[in-house]
Amino acid sequence: MSDWAPKRFWTNATTVARDGGFAVDLDGRAVKTPYKQPLIMPTQAMADRVAAEWQAQGEKIDPTTMPATRAANSAIDKVTPQYADVVAMLASYGESDLLCYRAANPDVLVAAQSQAWDPWLDWSATTLQAHLHVTTGLMPIPQPAESLDRLHAHVGQFDPFALTGFHDLVQLSGSLVLAAAVASDALTPQDAWPLSRIDEDFQISQWGDDEEAAEAAAIKQQAFYDAALFLNLSRST
Repeated sequence: MSDWAPKRFWTNATTVARDGGFAVDLDGRAVKTPYKQPLIMPTQAMADRVAAEWQAQGEKIDPTTMPATRAANSAIDKVTPQYADVVAMLASYGESDLLCYRAANPDVLVAAQSQAWDPWLDWSATTLQAHLHVTTGLMPIPQPAESLDRLHAHVGQFDPFALTGFHDLVQLSGSLVLAAAVASDALTPQDAWPLSRIDEDFQISQWGDDEEAAEAAAIKQQAFYDAALFLNLSRST
């Protein structure tokens, strides 16, 4: 495998106000997205974060150390042009939310899921006005149409940048409800992530950890935290 990577060509990354938003310049040259669009962000806090990622690069550019930059690129190049489709896809998680599918046994796992997840389904029913049914096993169950409509409307309130962060919160956790709670500041990402890992953590407690699986889980956990941060940066003032 080649170890080639783009080399650093700038000295200073700076945040500038531009075109009604905020951008990042590298020695006076505007950063653009992979699709060659102007990288104009909605808040200075987001642009400052992106500028810091560029400034922190060494001799070679490592995109894996630039989560805010990658997310901002995605918001412009991918989410904005297909916004309605992304909203619909994320809202559809309400039909099969992680919190709604429970184990039938053993009792200790059943109790752990109920203790961890029931309060957030109650929160969804109260705060989002979206009551969701619970079942055991993996067979899908229909959810109330009015609840799904409300979840769709809730997701549709996010602008493309916030929606980009929300997208990763949903996909990484498997739960639209947990993601909505994080986005609403009802739940911290640090508290939400273990709630999404009840089943995995139970298996680890029974059979022990696997080094490769633990490494993959740690990467996902950090990506979840990065997504929550990006969502907050999208609405910082």
